[in-house]
Amino acid sequence: MAAIPIIVKHAGKRHEVELDPTSNGETLKYQLFSLTGVEPDRQKVLIKGGQLKDDTPLSSLNAKSGQTFMMMGTPSGGAGSAELGKPREAVRFLEDMTEAEIARQEGATPAGLQNLGNTCYLNSTLQTLRSVPELQQELLKYQSSSQPGQAGLSDLSSFGLSGLGSSNDLAASLRDLFKQMSETQEGIPPLMFLNALRTVFPQFAQQDRNGHGYAQQDAEEAWSQIVNQLRTKLVISEGEGESAQKTSFIDKYLAGKFDSLTQCEEAADEEPTKSSDVFYKLDCHIGKETNHLQDGIMAGLEEQIEKQSPSLGRNAVYTKRSRISRLPKYLTVHFVRFFWKRETQKKAKIMRKVTFPHELDIVEFCTEELRKQLVPIRDKVREIRKDELDVDRSRKRQKLAQQQEETQKKNDAESGGSTKEKEQEPMQKKKAAEESKAKAGDKDGDTAMGESYKTDAEYEAEKIEAIRTAKKELQDLLNQEGSADGTNQSGLYELRGVITHQGASADSGHYTAYVKQQGRPSADAQTGSKRREEEGEKWWWFNDDKVTEVETEKIETLAGGGESHSALILLYRAIELPTEE
Repeated sequence: MAAIPIIVKHAGKRHEVELDPTSNGETLKYQLFSLTGVEPDRQKVLIKGGQLKDDTPLSSLNAKSGQTFMMMGTPSGGAGSAELGKPREAVRFLEDMTEAEIARQEGATPAGLQNLGNTCYLNSTLQTLRSVPELQQELLKYQSSSQPGQAGLSDLSSFGLSGLGSSNDLAASLRDLFKQMSETQEGIPPLMFLNALRTVFPQFAQQDRNGHGYAQQDAEEAWSQIVNQLRTKLVISEGEGESAQKTSFIDKYLAGKFDSLTQCEEAADEEPTKSSDVFYKLDCHIGKETNHLQDGIMAGLEEQIEKQSPSLGRNAVYTKRSRISRLPKYLTVHFVRFFWKRETQKKAKIMRKVTFPHELDIVEFCTEELRKQLVPIRDKVREIRKDELDVDRSRKRQKLAQQQEETQKKNDAESGGSTKEKEQEPMQKKKAAEESKAKAGDKDGDTAMGESYKTDAEYEAEKIEAIRTAKKELQDLLNQEGSADGTNQSGLYELRGVITHQGASADSGHYTAYVKQQGRPSADAQTGSKRREEEGEKWWWFNDDKVTEVETEKIETLAGGGESHSALILLYRAIELPTEE
């Protein structure tokens, strides 16, 4: 469609703009940014029906040649700025961008991974791991342990061949693969990483029983082995100079800690033993009574083992009860759906339906000491959320009331008289009679009781002040606990990724992955609340090289209950805590 010349009035000036009907409101705002210096997020372009939104198709405006639009807003330098500076960045159009630049655009469809013969287990695992931004950032800094003379092979990374120089270095291969994926929207063959994986872990090179290529593998095993390798390879330095401490990236962001108590069931007088263990995933055991994720996690925290009893002088049954004493920022939960079936000599699958939440409260599984730290912060976060929700509802009510008032005024103008005033006449007479009666009551010595109600605006102002106070209290609580980078300080997690399995056996079937989209950051000017627009509404479904956008309702269908896609691994991330800014 041809561009349409329009006029945009701003601050007493007229700007001639070429409106492209095939683009959206965001594109037009960037055009106006180049002319006025007013940043797109500070612009208010008035159109019929309200303000122009970023995602509004410009074709829906039905603009005519020479049509005039009004724009309001001042550059971030303030209304008093004498001169408007040039935009920091020139407007770039899609057709002028490279493939890599298009792939890096916000909201761009991410790259898929080609199936190289029963490698869906690996593809789904890699797509879920890639949803951890901290991991991508750390991998970019990772230096391969390749031998001298092989450094030049890193130049082949754009072709996926840099792994030739570090076939045993899984971290280097993953770094190169993620870099490739960030520069395209096409399906990539993860050949070099697959070769590295099979070199380090030969079990993934197992041949199919029928001799038709490689065998299907378990995504959970791939996840665990890759995480274990990254734990030894990705080491980060914290601090400066000689005092700098080296920490494994995995230990910092994905590792939790158990405090356990082991008690002999057959000798009550035997002293229980205490122990501490690091974990990289929580197991959700599935039994006949398991209906929800929390049921399975609790079952996984209590296990019976048989070992030598010093007091009885023989083997006895012990119960080991574990509770979490450290919560990582990223929590991996594994549904233990596969078990070895002797009759078929295969890993069979437990089909039972087990539901899981989008937001997981893990506090009940923690030690008493950790609970005391988490509960005040968790409750304060919930208080802030409730007040923010009340403010949103109040604003919606005010907007609705305003729309109804405008509609009423329009109807009154068309009818030539105020219908509302006529309707209110009986009410006004009734009110006058009540006031007269109240005055009469005053003469008899009685006092008339009146009712006062807060307006929505007053209610909103009260809630905004409560939010600010609560945020300050939350910050005080966080300061008391000190810095805890890499951990979860509230005990609340949000679901970010799901690896699913379709079929009845781990040796067959099909794996896919679902990854939650990252919404655009936005902030409420009055409450200071930092949120992400549209977050929680869309997910990416990675089915090998096919990448599809799906609604969040799709995730509700992954609880299992048959051979259809059911969740095998869940990746949760600690919720973002509200800030005062």
